[in-house]
This record gives sequence, C-alpha cells and structure tokens, in this order.
Amino acid sequence: MYGSSTQYQNWTFKDEHELVKLRIQANSDFIEKFGINMTSVERAKHFLTIEEEHLMVRSYEHSLRDFCKKFRDPRDARIRMLPSVTTTAQHYFKRFYLYNSVMDYHPKEILVTCVYLACKIEEFYVTINDFVHNVRGDKKKAAEIILNNELQLTQELQFHLIIHQPFRPVEGLLIDIKTRFPQLRDPERLRPYIDEFLERVNLTDAILLYAPGQIALAAVTNAVSRLGENLDQYVTDILFPSEQRHHLSVLIEAVRKIKKMVKNAEPPLSDTVRREIEAKLEKCRNQQNNPNSSQYRANYSEWDDEDLPIAAAPYNDDLGLGVERIRSPSAY
Repeated sequence: MYGSSTQYQNWTFKDEHELVKLRIQANSDFIEKFGINMTSVERAKHFLTIEEEHLMVRSYEHSLRDFCKKFRDPRDARIRMLPSVTTTAQHYFKRFYLYNSVMDYHPKEILVTCVYLACKIEEFYVTINDFVHNVRGDKKKAAEIILNNELQLTQELQFHLIIHQPFRPVEGLLIDIKTRFPQLRDPERLRPYIDEFLERVNLTDAILLYAPGQIALAAVTNAVSRLGENLDQYVTDILFPSEQRHHLSVLIEAVRKIKKMVKNAEPPLSDTVRREIEAKLEKCRNQQNNPNSSQYRANYSEWDDEDLPIAAAPYNDDLGLGVERIRSPSAY
C-alpha cells in the first residue's frame, strides 16, 4: 500500500519549497568541498549556480524520456520500453539529484544508470550488452560506466526501489466510471490524453509531492476536460459520497495543483544555453567521477573482456539513442 511505502514515508515531500531547500544544500555542499581555497568571486565564476543545476536536471529529464521512447531491443526491434520503466527511472533520477549535485555526478551518466536499474525493478528484461546497443559510441565503456554507477545510485536511493505509479489507479478509475457513471460515453476515448498527461507529469516535481491516486485523478479529469465534458458529478457524488466529503476539498486542491504543474512544465533547454552550461560543468565537475580522468581510472579496475563480453553484431544507428549530441556516457 502506498500509505505504508518508503515512497510515501521518505520520498513524498510537503511542498516545492522543501525540494528547493534540498537542492540548494546539495549545490552548497559541493561548492564548500571543492571551492575551499577560492574567494566568493572565484566560486561564482567557476561553479554552477543552483539555477544552472536546475536547468541541467530538467533538460536531462527530457533526455531520459527521449531515450526510453527510442529504446529498442537489438534482438527484436518491435520490443519497446514500458511506460512503467520510464516512470520508475524518472523517480530515481529526481531523487538522486535532491541530494547530489550535477557537478559531482554528471546527469548523462546517471540517466542511463537510472534507466538500466529501472528495467530490472520493473522486470523489463534486458542484458547490459543489449542495453548499451542503444547508446552511441563505445559500448564497452558505456557498460562499464553504468555498472560502476549502479551500486552508488542504489545507495543514494537508500535501497528504496519500489515505485508506486499512477497506472493502476487510472485503470481503477476507468473501470469505476464505466460501471457507475454511464453519463460519460466510452471512457476509452480518454486514453491518449491520459497517456500524454502521465508522460508530462514525469517532467515536473508533482511525482515527488503527490500520491499516485491524485495524479491519476488529475490525468483522467484533464482528459475529460479536453473532450469538452466534465466529471464533477462523478467526483462529488460517487467517488466521494457524503460520509467522505471532508476529504474532497484536499483532493480537489491537489488535482488543481498537479494540473497547473503539468501545464507549466518547463521545455527542454535550447542548444545554445545547454552548450554553455555543459562547457562550464566540464570545468568544475568532480574529476573522481569523470570516466575520462585518471582519478576515476585509479578508483576502478579495468573490466576483463571475459567479464563483460560485448556482442559483435553490427549496430544500426537508426535505432540509436537519439539523445542529441553529448547525452550518453560514451559521447565524450
């Protein structure tokens, strides 16, 4: 049950101010650690600001979505990544950067690690070799980075890996509407709009603030509104009868805020802005976590070819990552 889950107890926050406070702390902690011998002016020029970090994380959330959309199993290109995997990966990614700075761990490496871990948890079976076929460049290096980061990611998530998602509540609502609210003709018409809403909500902080059931109701009522109809009577008279009416005002406010967050979801960065921040990040990132640095190599032994066999099958670039330019761990 969601109410007794680690998601509710540890990863559902009171409001957006609490999230901002955590992100500011992560940025500040990194700067204090690595800028100890710098003046305040030097720090301001050298390190990313909290706003620049925020823009980077938001931009890579779009990259994560695109990666999952374009993912193909090299053994069978008809196999697509499940929406549940994408949603779980987005939760992991957001959680990770509540307590870590992008200057410490580059999002392009954490992104693919989140997706790979989510595949395991959501039982979307894919080997590491097949997974990295979706990453352009050096497949062996990409696999090494993902496997090296996997335990670190799991630890930062406090081993809380089960994600309660809005998909089941959506199905429950649709069944209930079909059964108890025949005034809404053919609820299956809502599905394209619901799917679009649930994809967009992952690009906001709503999934860190609201219950899956609240998000599901927001998705369904938004879909109904887009068809020029409404569910007011269903919500007020059927979903919440008079003896439960005291919960209604809280739910309506939550649904309203979720819809507003989805409507105001930030678009991806322009290429120009992204390149500027990326260039600054390359200069200030923690070299111990940079796969191209000697410090990183000193921390991790080389993989044996026998330990990490990479299939020699030709790679079809049309099925590649498609996460523009420098957005995969092998595109350095």
